[in-house]
Amino acid sequence: MTQALGVPGGRPAGKVVWISGPGLWRGEMRTMTELAGVLAVFQTPFDGDGRVDHPTMEKLFDWLFANGADGVVFAMVSEILRLSSEERDEVATMTCRLSRGRGACVISVGAESVSTAVRHARHAEDAGADAVMATPPLLHAVGDDELLRYFTAIATSVGIPLVVQDASGYVGRPLSIELQARLFSELGGQVMFKPEAPPIGPRLTRLLDATGGRARAFEGTGGLYLIDSFRRGAVGTMPAGDVVWALAALWRALGSGDFARAYRIAGPLALLISMQTSLDSFVAVEKHLLVRQGVFPSGAMREPVGDVLDTRGREEADRLMDLIRAAVDDT
Repeated sequence: MTQALGVPGGRPAGKVVWISGPGLWRGEMRTMTELAGVLAVFQTPFDGDGRVDHPTMEKLFDWLFANGADGVVFAMVSEILRLSSEERDEVATMTCRLSRGRGACVISVGAESVSTAVRHARHAEDAGADAVMATPPLLHAVGDDELLRYFTAIATSVGIPLVVQDASGYVGRPLSIELQARLFSELGGQVMFKPEAPPIGPRLTRLLDATGGRARAFEGTGGLYLIDSFRRGAVGTMPAGDVVWALAALWRALGSGDFARAYRIAGPLALLISMQTSLDSFVAVEKHLLVRQGVFPSGAMREPVGDVLDTRGREEADRLMDLIRAAVDDT
């Protein structure tokens, strides 16, 4: 696996790839956008009436790409679980439109049923997504055979890649390495992975070993384990977008072999991520920092929301972001 894909600095480039998996991709030559580097999972802004704030979305995407994102992802910290199906379609369509020509676009399509996930996947492809991403169903634990059918049904319903997200850091239980290896065997280059179950590093190595080093995987813990994951073979990261400028700098430092700089950035970044211990706390901290940087007018979240960020927590997040900025600016 080539660790330097997507670094330093460039945007993902289109390439022709032979896909040998089942369904729509069997025996076809397809042109697809290279997925690698820093793909920022953005936060969904809401206006004073609780609706998706379109002007702020446009401002956010300008800011993300100006600050080094190689692409964008509509996923868990986008509060996707709190959006209606119509809103998911709306935001997915905006995401594809606003990222077109600027970087890769990945749309999360996971759902509690195969039919709903397939509907979201087909909508994402029609809107222009470069890939879809799917978590397993969250409400009920099912076995590997059922999960294999679920993920395979999503993948074979579209002609773009599928990123399998092990979201057990937030919800559910870990996906087995055996299941992920079976998916790679079935789908080949059409499937990629975002492993989030601890221990992150050893499980990433087991996944790569189980696929002969051929699977493409993204670090999925906000950059907390990015250095270790890079050393083990990750091709990129899917962090939140609030400090995308720091993740871009960290990723490019790794790609150029400047590990001293990477560790300087990673220290205060790890402290910031350690404040975020639940899905709501991730979103609360991220939106607070986007407000502070002048990107969002407010940190409004979809309710109900737990008590996850108080005044002292916001002050600490501000201090840590300042330390991260100083580390990034220290050349």
